Amino acid sequence: MLKTILSISGKPGLYKLISQGKSMLIVESISTEKKRIPAYGNEKIVSLGDIAMYAAETEVPLIEVFASIKRKENAGVASIDLKKADANQLREYLAEVLPDFDRDRVYVTDIKKLISWYNILVANGITDFDATQETTEVTTAE
Repeated sequence: MLKTILSISGKPGLYKLISQGKSMLIVESISTEKKRIPAYGNEKIVSLGDIAMYAAETEVPLIEVFASIKRKENAGVASIDLKKADANQLREYLAEVLPDFDRDRVYVTDIKKLISWYNILVANGITDFDATQETTEVTTAE
């Protein structure tokens, strides 16, 4: 599910992959406007399924972090206010959902982006953060 959700640098929000063109991707905004736009190869495009958070021993896939936030928030939006929270509050929040995150390599901006992405997904009804289903989809697609 997260493999088709994309982050495009320089563009706000998240996008869903619709199709591929000759030298571009056609993506649709996840927000309520559902606007379709082209995304070109010179833009930094990253699938959320390919992102992981640094932990003490290993890297934790983003889908597992989202699932942990979902459990903490009872499938609702994040309880922390990104505009008012300071760096310590953001680190404390992440420590609740990912206790062994690497405090040296995970920056405050990363935490803000993580929570922002989670809120966008939940607000638009994308809440199926089951890691076992994700690995099954990847395995069967190969």
